Formats: sequence, structure tokens, C-alpha cells
Amino acid sequence: MSEKPRILVLSSPALPAEGLVPYCHPDCDVVRVASPAEGQALLRSGTIDGLYIDAHDTVMWERICQLFQSDRLLDSLGEGVSLVDLQLHLSWANRTFQNWCSGPVVGRSFYEALGSPQILGPDYSPFHTALAEGRTVTTRLHCSQPNRYLDLLVTPVAPPGGKPSHLIGLTRDVTPLVQQQQKLDALHQAGVELAALDSDQLAEMCVEERIELLKSNIRRFTHDLLHYDVVEVRLLDRLTNKLEPLLDEGMTTEAAGRALYARAEGNGVTGFVAATGKSYICTDTSTDPLYIEGAAGARSSLTLPLLYQDAVIGTFNVESPRLNAFGDDDLQFAEIFSREIANALHTLELLTAEKRSTASQSIEAIRREVALPVDDILAAATAVLDRYIGHDPEMGDKLRQILAGARAIKQSIQRVGETLAPSAPTVGPEGAAHAQLKGLRVLVADSDERVRRSAHGLLGNFGCIVETARDGREAQTMARLGTYDAILVDIRLPDMSGHEAYCKFRQSQPKARLILMTAFGYDPSHAIVKCRQEGLRFVLYKPFRVDQLLDALESPDVPPTANSTPPPQESVKT
Repeated sequence: MSEKPRILVLSSPALPAEGLVPYCHPDCDVVRVASPAEGQALLRSGTIDGLYIDAHDTVMWERICQLFQSDRLLDSLGEGVSLVDLQLHLSWANRTFQNWCSGPVVGRSFYEALGSPQILGPDYSPFHTALAEGRTVTTRLHCSQPNRYLDLLVTPVAPPGGKPSHLIGLTRDVTPLVQQQQKLDALHQAGVELAALDSDQLAEMCVEERIELLKSNIRRFTHDLLHYDVVEVRLLDRLTNKLEPLLDEGMTTEAAGRALYARAEGNGVTGFVAATGKSYICTDTSTDPLYIEGAAGARSSLTLPLLYQDAVIGTFNVESPRLNAFGDDDLQFAEIFSREIANALHTLELLTAEKRSTASQSIEAIRREVALPVDDILAAATAVLDRYIGHDPEMGDKLRQILAGARAIKQSIQRVGETLAPSAPTVGPEGAAHAQLKGLRVLVADSDERVRRSAHGLLGNFGCIVETARDGREAQTMARLGTYDAILVDIRLPDMSGHEAYCKFRQSQPKARLILMTAFGYDPSHAIVKCRQEGLRFVLYKPFRVDQLLDALESPDVPPTANSTPPPQESVKT
């Protein structure tokens, strides 16, 4: 306040200055302004002791009334409005802007009043740019205390043909929008990191370790980004339609071990979501007919399908002790995170399949190169053993050790292959359909090396234990001294007819399934007809498909009876 009282006089410029304030003390300082806005700014500054308005100045009274109405209107706005002079000091601000500041704002620097916010751009000197270029400029501010983001729009104010004397700042609080975008960006980054593995990690980590890493990341991001402490993730087994638990945090022991299926009824919210592929918000667990208790004391829940290429591969479920705890924003963020989880699970499955394929190829190559040489050892050792049986027990024992060792080599290769090639997350229909072949002992007698090698490759992939022989004599010796579940015999062996081979195998291996193979549509010796009359059920016509071979090995067993002719459809033809 000045030494002399300051009287603000509002009058039209047309009125003379003399006699404006007839009753003022001679020691008063008279401050005359022609603009109500200027007068309002001075009044807000606190340096004015009195106000004089001529009651007969109708023009000024109308302008003052308009100004007060505008002032009330501006105060009701949700945006902050401020008037700034050329030194960037505030001349006036509406109530919204003042609420963002600590203490009075008039006379203070614009940036100081807002707590010296960080200018994020795109323009880093908005007031100077607006004055220099005479245009509206926009930028974004970040106030650290409290955490607030403001979009600022600066417009210079100038009389027609004159220079700007003030600037108007229109400020909008965009904190929710910025925080939402930050959360979306964080969720996207979390999705990238969920199953991110470099080549070194991939080589060092087994499937179980990678799954544990994924589970750990899901827990961390669910807590840090979504702020949920109770979470459950289940994966859908496509064969059984069962929702297998992958991760549970905060669920009861009973809920974590509960068997749930992708069905719309009787399997809680989780089963309903998996069956329909639609997200579900349970606002009140006590009244929702679908809800089955998951977390102790849960009052509401949010459950979403894990979708990959529009197919449900699992479910993501979070629960809260508060009623109606989940809204549209929660649903939006959770759906984004669920997509990232589904992508991460798919990536993990691809990595697992790639490693499984690489390991399988390596084992297949080893098996392919070792199989026939080991078969040669088996055939030679069996032939020698046949001679020493009953003559030299010690030599017989050593030969049996050789046979056992040779067979152990094959089984070791098979076991190593199963160990190196990790199991798939979900068992495929083909593997489940042919599970009964695992461990099946099969003897293949054929003079064609390609057939013997193919038998190892085809049947070995299904877990069969395959041994081969070049001719009938080798095969008969191995059959007399070994045990087999199935025997495949070519009808044109170099040293034995198909019918003769069939009869001898029937005698030496009465419980084995006998399958004859032929590459000829015409059988001049009528071996197949003769064998059928004695109980033969299966014939494979080369080149046969894998499914035909598997069908011959897996068809229900019917004990052969002499002089019985099976139906012709039991032959397997191409």
C-alpha cells in the first residue's frame, strides 16, 4: 500500500478528468483507468484503497456488470484461465487456476505460482513464442507437487493495430489422460518383457524355468501396474476342455486346486468366461449366481479370457475385498494385459516347440545312424548265441550281455531324446491317440535297407522299440531268443517264402501280432491267401502310409485261429 490512499477511478475516456472525485481528500492519489479489466487487475493486486464510479456513467456501469458476469462464468470453468503481463506476471486468474497454486497469484510469476513446473514441450518458451510470432502456442507442463499434468494454450492480447499488452493462458488438467497413456505404455512394455529371452538365456533355461520366469513377471506386473494382489491364471487344455492352473496368488488352497472346465454352467465365472470368450465383472460376489469363492473375503472380481487369434487359450482372474471394485478403466487395462499374457504364452510355446523340434531332429539323426549297425550287432550276437546254447554256458552269458547292451543303447537314445525334447504345453491329438505304441517291441524283417531304416524312423517317433533283420534266418533266430509284440515280415525274403516265414513266426512268437508286407499286387505263390487261411489279419501293400501302419499295430487284438479267413477289409491297402 502507498503512503497516500489510492483511489481507483473507473470512467469512460470521453468524460473529463476534472471533477471526477469531488469528495476525495486532497492527499489521495487518484488512479484512473478506462478499462474495467485493468481496474479489476488493480483491485486484485491489493494496492487500491478505494473505488469511485460515477453513477451517471451508464456505459461504464454496463461494462462493469458484464465484467462481473464474465468473471463468475470464468470461475465456474473447469479449465484454468489467467491474464499475464509482458513480464509474465499474473494480473488475474480464475478460481480453477488459483486452486492449483499455493497462496495469492496476482503479481507472481506464472511459473512460480504453479510451483515451477517442468516444461515438456513441444514449445519450451510458449509466452515468448506467442509474443514474437503473434499466434497461439501450446505446450505441456508437469507439476511435481502434486503430480499434475497441464496442457497450456497461450494467446497474445492486442488492440486492433497495436502491440500485445497481455497474454491469456488457458490451462487444462490432463493428468488422468497422461496417466492412462503412461499405464498403457507400461502395459505394452510389460508385455514385451513378459517372456523376453535372449539367445543365451534360451540355451541355458529349461521349459520349467522359462514358465517360472513368465509366472514371476505376471505376478510383478499385475501388482505394480494394475495394483492387484489377488490373481489367478489358468490355461485351457484343448483335449479335455479343462482349465489347468498356471498361477495363483492370494487364492485359497481349495480354489487353487479346484477342477474347472470351459463350460458356461457349474464352473464359476472362470468356466463361463472360458466357454463364452467374454470378459465378466462380478460386482457383488454374495449375489452373483456364477461366482465360486476364490480369494478369502473377496467381494468383487474381474475375469477375462486369454485370447490368441480369437481363440481362448486360458483365463485371467483378479479379485478384490471391496464391493464393485472394478470399472471400465480396470476392464480396459486388464484386457490389454491379458492380450500381452496370451502373446507371451504363445511365444513361450513357439520357443518350446522350436527347441523340441531341434532336439528331436538331433536325436532322430543319431537314431538313424546308430539303429542299423546296432541291429547288425543284435543279429550277429543272436546267431552266435544260438550255437552256444547248451554247449558253453559262460559264452552264452557273455553273448546275452552283448545283446542286453546293444538293446540298452537304443533305449538310452530314446530316453535322451525324450529328455532333450521338452514336452509340449498341451498334448496334441495325435500323440494322445497313439500313446499305446510307447514301449511296443517290434521286429521288422525285410531285405531292403530303406524299409528297415524307415521302420526305425517312423515307429521310433511313437516310442516303439524297433529291431530289424535282413532275411528270414536272422529274423527267426531273433524271434526264438527274444520277445516281440509285433512282427512285420516281407513276403519275398531272400531265403524264405512269406508263408513259411508266417508259420515259423506263429510257432516262435505265438502272442505277437503278425503283419505281412508286399510290394506286388500279384502274389504268384499265393502266400497271402495261404496265410489268411491260417489266421493272418493284416497285410500292408507298399508303399504304405504311416496311418495304415499304425492302424495295423493298434487295431483290437483278435486271437488267430487256424483255417479261419478274416474279412477282407482287415487288409490295409493303398
